[in-house]
Amino acid sequence: QVQLVESGGGLVQPGGSLRLSCTTSGFTSDRVAIGWFRQSPGKEREGVAVLYRRDDTTAYAESVKGRFTISRDNAKIDLQMNNLKPEDTAVYYCAATDGGDWHFGGGYYEGFHFWGQGTQVTVSS
Repeated sequence: QVQLVESGGGLVQPGGSLRLSCTTSGFTSDRVAIGWFRQSPGKEREGVAVLYRRDDTTAYAESVKGRFTISRDNAKIDLQMNNLKPEDTAVYYCAATDGGDWHFGGGYYEGFHFWGQGTQVTVSS
C-alpha cells in the first residue's frame, strides 16, 4: 500500500526559506514520479515540481524556478523553498504516479493517483 506523508510546513516571512519533506512507502517500482502540488483558496491546484525516481530528473513550474529545489534521499522527497513570496502561500501536497503514464506541466497533470494529506505553508510578515 502506497503512503505519502508530508511534513515541514509553517509560517515564514517573505524572503525566508522552508523545507518540505514527503516520506514515501509501498512502491514496488522506481518508474514512479513524485510531484509537489499546491492549492490556495479560490485557485486551481498547481504543480510546483516533479522528480522521476528512475533517473532523478526534475522539472519545475515557471513561478518557482530558481527558488525551489526538489530532491530525493532514498524514500524521502524534499522540496527546498527559498526566497518565499506571499503568493507561495498554499496547502502543499505530495503526490505520486503508479508506474503508468503521467504528465506534469502546462497546467495539465495526469497519472498522480496517490496523494498525501497536505501541509500548510504561509508566507506573511
